[in-house]
Amino acid sequence: MTQPSYVPIVEADQVRRAYQLHVPSAWTPSRPSELRGTRQPSGRSLGTPGPDQGFALKLARRFVERLQLTAGESADDTVAGCTAVATRRSGLFGRAPAVYDLEHAFTLFGFLREAPAGLVAAREPLFRSASHDYRAQRAIADAVHEETLRLTPAAVAERLVDWHELLDLPASR
Repeated sequence: MTQPSYVPIVEADQVRRAYQLHVPSAWTPSRPSELRGTRQPSGRSLGTPGPDQGFALKLARRFVERLQLTAGESADDTVAGCTAVATRRSGLFGRAPAVYDLEHAFTLFGFLREAPAGLVAAREPLFRSASHDYRAQRAIADAVHEETLRLTPAAVAERLVDWHELLDLPASR
């Protein structure tokens, strides 16, 4: 309710002028990280965006007890590298990571069952220190062909003897 004009008002209670904000100038996408165009850029080392990708780390911890590691391989490096593959796979389908994405990744690199000797030899330098190096994680994810990511975990397990066709690793060239 308004106050009648004959009632005195202390200075602190009087209405003040509103702060005038300046009119912003025209915006342009001039920062280096600005996206140009209507689509997310794609390619090697750029990743595949998707919702709730951090959930893959929680799911990956369920596989630690089942991993078949050789001497010199670390569970942390394995989890980091395979999580990168799993998030790329889930992002390819436009959804959050599921346990099947991680099963796919661990199976693909032969961590859930006995793997061919050539695959073990090729994966060791690739996964070394992956838990500490984002570029190594990206290299692991980029080594998987997109057609391979679209396979089911069971199909990957069946085709693991021909792992050269599924991955683009230095030993497979």
